Amino acid sequence: MSQPLLTTLPTLVTERLVLRGHTADDFAGSLALWTDPGVVRFIGGRASSEHEVWQRLLRYRGMWAMLGFGYWAITDRDNGRFLGEAGLADLKREITPPLGSVPESGWALLPRAHGRGLGSEAMRAVLDWADTQLDRPETCCIIDPVNTASIHLADKLGYHARHTARLAGNELTVFYRPRRTSAP
Repeated sequence: MSQPLLTTLPTLVTERLVLRGHTADDFAGSLALWTDPGVVRFIGGRASSEHEVWQRLLRYRGMWAMLGFGYWAITDRDNGRFLGEAGLADLKREITPPLGSVPESGWALLPRAHGRGLGSEAMRAVLDWADTQLDRPETCCIIDPVNTASIHLADKLGYHARHTARLAGNELTVFYRPRRTSAP
């Protein structure tokens, strides 16, 4: 299912956040995010190297160009500070069973942004965008079953657990959310 290629990434503005395309200037913030033990605890379990974070930033931009969707940098609307990343991806994960072509949603915020509802605010903007801009029947997300904070957020966003899957030797829960064609 081919999506139109985007040359200009959309910017999403919420009450407290601006979600925008990543730039090279986001490297330091992204490195802080992906080397924080509390952030990576449930996402791979280890800190990323500088090389891996740089590759991640390049991958984010490439997804937009090739798929018409991708990840946004989450920034504070008042001061522009980098707070995290959220969006949709097709990562061709080696997961069993495979996710297929269902866009996979994901979010990660720096610890200073935790506990303030910012993940929910960012992901509601992402999913509202997806519901109107992507012609896909559903999105999914994969979550470590002990990551209760992310499971709670997925539930608030309308995701429902459908099955378990194995990725890199770990058992994860796969959640799905149907596309909304009108306001809830």
